[in-house]
Amino acid sequence: MTRKQKRGVLIGGGVATLAVALILVLFALKDSVVFFHTPSDIAEKGVPSGQRIRLGGLVENGSVVREGTTIKFKVTDTLKEIPVTFTGVLPDLFREGQGVVAEGVLDGDGDFKADSVLAKHDENYMPREVANALEERGVKLGSGAHPSGAKTETP
Repeated sequence: MTRKQKRGVLIGGGVATLAVALILVLFALKDSVVFFHTPSDIAEKGVPSGQRIRLGGLVENGSVVREGTTIKFKVTDTLKEIPVTFTGVLPDLFREGQGVVAEGVLDGDGDFKADSVLAKHDENYMPREVANALEERGVKLGSGAHPSGAKTETP
C-alpha cells in the first residue's frame, strides 16, 4: 500500500467514524429536539410519566381555576386536551384562548405538573411551532397571528 492509499484509508475511516457518531447522537436526541409536544402528540407517542417535556397549545376557554397560588387549566390543540397544574405567578398575558407552552412532567394520571409557563408576548404573536401545529389541525388563526408575518383570514 502506498503512502497516498494509507492516507486515504485513514481519512475515510475518520469520516465513517464521525458519521456513525453523528447518527447515534441524532438518534438519541430525536425526541429532545422538538420544542414542545401538543396534547395529540403526547397521546400518540405515549410519553412516559415522569419524563420532562414541554406542552404547547391553547388554554381551553372556561378551564382556568385559581386556588390561591395554584392554577389549574387545560391545554388543547382542539383534538385532545391535557389538564395542567401550575403553582406560582403566571405571565401577565396568560389568558383563556391564547397560545401557551408549559414545561414540566406528566404524572401517572395523565395530568401535567408545570413548573414554568410561557405565554404569547403580545396580541399578534404566537410561537411559530404553536401556530404551525394549530394550523395543521385546522384551527384558523386571526389576522396577524401567524409568526411568519403572513396574514391569515378570520372566518
